[in-house]
Amino acid sequence: MAKVSPGEFIRQVRQETSKVTWPTRKETLVTTGMVFAMVFASAIFFFLVDLVLSEAIKLILQVGG
Repeated sequence: MAKVSPGEFIRQVRQETSKVTWPTRKETLVTTGMVFAMVFASAIFFFLVDLVLSEAIKLILQVGG
């Protein structure tokens, strides 16, 4: 691995970040909204799965006891 001076490293970092295609504000907001929607949907889904499984376990334990 080649040694790079701190100044050269910073120059390379700036050069690479200039190549990045940054998202627009609208794209960022839309993507953030989609993430929140998926988190909410996942939370509801796992809540319902937990509810069904806990009721099933209660039913099984009542039958056995």
